[in-house]
Amino acid sequence: MRIADLTTPALLVDVDALEANLADMAAALPGSRMRPHVKAHKTTALAARQSAVGHTGFTCATIREVEGMVAAGLGQDLLLANEVLDARRLGPLVDAGARVTLAIDSDRTLAAAVAGGVREVLIDVNVGLPRCGIAPSGAGRLADAARAAGLGVRGVMGYEGHLMMLPDVAERAKLTEEAMMRLLAAHADVGGDVVSGGGTGTYALNTWANEIQAGSYALMDTAYSAAGVPFRQALTVLATVISATAPAGEMPGYAVADVGLKSLGMDHGNPTVPGAQVWFCSDEHTTFGGDALPEVGDRVRVLPAHVDPTVALHERMHLVRGEGPDAEVLDSWAVDLRGW
Repeated sequence: MRIADLTTPALLVDVDALEANLADMAAALPGSRMRPHVKAHKTTALAARQSAVGHTGFTCATIREVEGMVAAGLGQDLLLANEVLDARRLGPLVDAGARVTLAIDSDRTLAAAVAGGVREVLIDVNVGLPRCGIAPSGAGRLADAARAAGLGVRGVMGYEGHLMMLPDVAERAKLTEEAMMRLLAAHADVGGDVVSGGGTGTYALNTWANEIQAGSYALMDTAYSAAGVPFRQALTVLATVISATAPAGEMPGYAVADVGLKSLGMDHGNPTVPGAQVWFCSDEHTTFGGDALPEVGDRVRVLPAHVDPTVALHERMHLVRGEGPDAEVLDSWAVDLRGW
């Protein structure tokens, strides 16, 4: 199959960029220093590539992701880094031999872990992002309660997600240190071997966590590129130009591609069309202008601003090499961890 044969919109993954990203991260954070977050790509075939470079422990955001990773033979060490109030689907996975650790931040989530048959937990600590996580001062008490309930407490986790894309790297580094000091204070009360945190935007700055939960680095997006994160743009969305309007008087020319809100994660802003200026996106359309616009029927590659929700909107990703329409599609991977 060639790129020109694909129905659009379609996810494309530049295989050379992907392999370079995986190798670069493996060199920067080898082995257990890196716990890739599968929420960014939701694809067990890609997770297998990450495992092959030495990153065999994974972070998950949903029970569905945990189940899919176990079914794919990648259940050696899975962290569900999210609070759940019904963990009953996790117990059978643990009983079958998978290692599943669950994040907890309250007595309710602790009770859910016990009822669900989970045997190990991390104490999720609020390090500055107002999302999940117990206050650092309460982490020790929750760890004691977990141990009293018969659970193993592996350590702590805290996500400095509010700092990932700060444009000033020095400020990002300073605030990351402050966030990790909160996490280390909690760890002193909790104990355990694991201090988990970080992401693609702080992977090189966060030297306090002993495992980093980065995910977007593998495929990348324009928001992280704008923040200076040094990985290659592997993911694009292939689109077809379905309408083109020539300049008329003071009205500039523009083109419309068949990719829009239903195939792009838009929470980090408009996508990018190389060599053009994106005007706006609609449900099924991206309208863009520029000096050298494509014609109706031409294919364009659209760069998403946020990789995670973009991937979750598609059923497959296609591995490609080359730029032109005759470039070969080397493989197609199911985005098999979608849904709940």
